[in-house]
Amino acid sequence: MSTSGCHLCDQAIEIIVTSLDPGLHSVDEVDIALDDGLVERYGVRIPVLVDEASGLELGWPFDRAALMAFIGGLA
Repeated sequence: MSTSGCHLCDQAIEIIVTSLDPGLHSVDEVDIALDDGLVERYGVRIPVLVDEASGLELGWPFDRAALMAFIGGLA
């Protein structure tokens, strides 16, 4: 979950892009500004990585180690 102009989201995207193998992982960026419910839920918390299958969330701040631990815990 992110939105345009969010510098923290840009930092999170950089961590995600440089850490995950695109052959193993798929990430869809969702702009919360397009949905009032998402703005209400994530507006002050973005960036947030959400696993669609489990609903588990990894909220900012996170680094590469925390991202990899989150991904590892989903298996």
